[in-house]
Amino acid sequence: MRGMTAAAARQLRPPGFLRRHYRCALRIGILALILAGALAAVQPNSSRSGQTALNRAAGQLLEASRVLGLTVTDVEVEGRETTDRETVLAALGAGPGTPILAVSPARAKQRLEALPWVHHAVVQRRLPGTLYVHLVERKPLALWQHGGRIELIDREGAVIPVTRLDQFAKLPMVVGDGAANRAAELIDMLGSEPDLAARVTAAIRVGERRWNLRIDNAVDVLLPAEETSGAWSRLASLERSNAILKREVQTIDMRLPDRLVLRVTPEASKEAPVAKKGRAAAKNT
Repeated sequence: MRGMTAAAARQLRPPGFLRRHYRCALRIGILALILAGALAAVQPNSSRSGQTALNRAAGQLLEASRVLGLTVTDVEVEGRETTDRETVLAALGAGPGTPILAVSPARAKQRLEALPWVHHAVVQRRLPGTLYVHLVERKPLALWQHGGRIELIDREGAVIPVTRLDQFAKLPMVVGDGAANRAAELIDMLGSEPDLAARVTAAIRVGERRWNLRIDNAVDVLLPAEETSGAWSRLASLERSNAILKREVQTIDMRLPDRLVLRVTPEASKEAPVAKKGRAAAKNT
């Protein structure tokens, strides 16, 4: 606050703040003196004996930090939704009483980001005794079927290596070698028509160019490679006005911008009258 004196500022601080601040500074100062003495006692040497001496000095430094109270007393974790706390603590490699200087934030970050659900991690030592962890976890987007297996993927198309998929059975299914990298784009587009999107049971990537949609596990919709969102909106409009997907239709081909090609089920085609010339059903390609 402008114009506030130093004495007034100290009075606004929480009780014990200054004591904790000075106590921590004193511990660090003493530790710095111990470190300086340990380094001075060890001559720079790349030999095995020199390395042994450095390791011994490092051990003495950590023990001195423990005696001074620079040990882990608290672990703060933010952003955790799926990863259990015990797994996070195991990745940190530290528990109550561990010298906090023995915890490497860089190594802990690597171990955390190797966990299935962790996309990004931040690890900080907050002296005298707190380890702070912030996690950004992966969000499951879809199931990806390819090469005879099914895997869980996130919005970036990266596989989330989980052992059980049954709890994700309601997620959309994308199929094909190139489907994972384009899944987020497709699902965002489908979300523009949520009622119809809820009926899509699978999306098959065709030739790295376009999508075929399986709707109600019965009707195949062939979307175009270009103007895909327009075709999707048109399909939703036709379903609202004519219930086109509830008829005896097997395939709806929307790849041509100026027409809609339908293929009916074999049973319906037997019952239907002979089509007029020039109106024969197109082949499904």
